Amino acid sequence: MLKNLAITPPVLGRISIGRVVEKNGKRLPEKDDQFTVTTQVQGKDGWLLHPYDEALRKTYNGKLRSIPVTVMFNEPELNMRAEYSLFDRQTGRPVCVGNGETCRRHTPSGLQSLPCPSPMGCEFANGGCKPYGRLNVRIGDEDELGSFIFRTTGFNSIRVLTARLRYFHAVSGGLLAALPLELRLRAKSTTQSHRTPIYYVDLTVRERMSLEEAIGEAREVDARRKASGFDQAALDAVARAGFGAGAFEDSEEEMPAIVEEFYSDTEAIGPESASTAATLKDKLDRKAAANSGDAS
Repeated sequence: MLKNLAITPPVLGRISIGRVVEKNGKRLPEKDDQFTVTTQVQGKDGWLLHPYDEALRKTYNGKLRSIPVTVMFNEPELNMRAEYSLFDRQTGRPVCVGNGETCRRHTPSGLQSLPCPSPMGCEFANGGCKPYGRLNVRIGDEDELGSFIFRTTGFNSIRVLTARLRYFHAVSGGLLAALPLELRLRAKSTTQSHRTPIYYVDLTVRERMSLEEAIGEAREVDARRKASGFDQAALDAVARAGFGAGAFEDSEEEMPAIVEEFYSDTEAIGPESASTAATLKDKLDRKAAANSGDAS
């Protein structure tokens, strides 16, 4: 078995509330006011739509602002993982990942565990670090162990989804994976958004269903699974071990697309020779050294 490799839930497709478009020769993220469900295959115009996207749009009359889902695990933190993340924008590789207390950082002497002061207090990140969350959910019943992944760098989505998962776990007596849930797109305005709506993702019980009804259905589902021999506790344990097996969750082949979508406020990613192109980490190190010299 390979070591230092995170084993993550099998992904069948993606859920997003935006897309990457080309403007003035650059590929930039563009926000949307609805969900899009895609495959993991890209064409010349972006990610190819998953068949679920069309089916759900027919159900919801065009605009896709809610998606019926279930989660794979009873433990909230296995379904939704979030860290502060700094990526090298040239290579797409993670430079530093932390939780606000400790971090794993690539240094000249290798991967090190260091204190993490969070983005606001981190001189190393220099504004390039963001919260980065991943939520795995199931859509439909075709693959009980396959999932669709929603990625976000938005504080609102990360906060709300984390809270909802923990609350549903608590009120259902730990039957989170059996609850009939629904992803919903919500809007809010803030001073920073200049009063224009910004969109974030929420997680609720299914439409036209009360919390009590959802918990009752979860108990029935849990009883059927146990009767069939389905071991949810064992699944959670295997997933927990898989996530902990590697230093970073996302694979190298996924990282450039992630940086392009969520961390594209500086240079675009592209192949450059090592002799002429400095990495983001090198630039940050030089800037930190210069600042240190000025201070002295």
